[in-house]
Amino acid sequence: MIDAALPHGFAQQRDLTYVEPFIGGGAVLFWILQAYPHIQRAVINDINPDLSTAYKTVQAQPADLILSLSSIQNKYHSLTSEEDKRAYFMDMREEFNTRPSDPLRNTSLLIFLNRTCFNGLYRVNSKNKFNVPFGKYDKPNICDSANLTAVSHLLKKVTIYNGDFSKALDNVSGKAFVYFDPPYKALNISASFNAYAAESFDDASQQRLATFCKALDTQGHNWLLSNSDVKNEDENDHFFDNMFDGFCIQRVKASRRINSVASKRGEINELLISNYQRDLILQP
Repeated sequence: MIDAALPHGFAQQRDLTYVEPFIGGGAVLFWILQAYPHIQRAVINDINPDLSTAYKTVQAQPADLILSLSSIQNKYHSLTSEEDKRAYFMDMREEFNTRPSDPLRNTSLLIFLNRTCFNGLYRVNSKNKFNVPFGKYDKPNICDSANLTAVSHLLKKVTIYNGDFSKALDNVSGKAFVYFDPPYKALNISASFNAYAAESFDDASQQRLATFCKALDTQGHNWLLSNSDVKNEDENDHFFDNMFDGFCIQRVKASRRINSVASKRGEINELLISNYQRDLILQP
């Protein structure tokens, strides 16, 4: 879907910096770096310091991280009962919530929790405490050494920041292509349970992001933004249509994999908004 939404001629553009101000899991970043090897510079940013630290650790210390995770994995897999696994998980979660000062340990705990918690979620409360419950997995792959090595290699051309999205381009010279994947606007109250950081990304934040996008447009940078489509819940809700009036807004089908109500999982519309025209054969 993202491939079809990139600007025409993207593969031929040289001396271009790829920027992601909300890096999250990095799926689009790693796809871009592999599919478009002419991209020699990338900048990623996230407001979550644990996540930014994890990217820096994978980038700089892959071998040490693999050793650390291998030790944790061996210990976890040696536990024979679900009760023992749950107790180990809770101990590791408690340690992570102290935020160890050693980046290697912090990252090892983060990856362990991601691989062993319920549905691989990342969620924190208002006190920045990770609170996702234990997931019932027998022998999860906690140390994926081949993937960590490959990711570390790709990150060699990436500059990593931790901070507000508006600072992501402060040190970028020349033209940039910016992909925004912010915390999605919740479609209803129950959909907002998955807090990604202690700071909420509310409607005022969405408006501030739109203002930032408009500033980038005046500076000549191309950008693409994905978000939820509030019209899934209310056809008369023009929140994003009004906010991004004058830009290219397209509605595309996407799968909703997480919902407390099984009947509400499945295909819904999401938004792809850009400051360039790209007709997608993805309209519902």
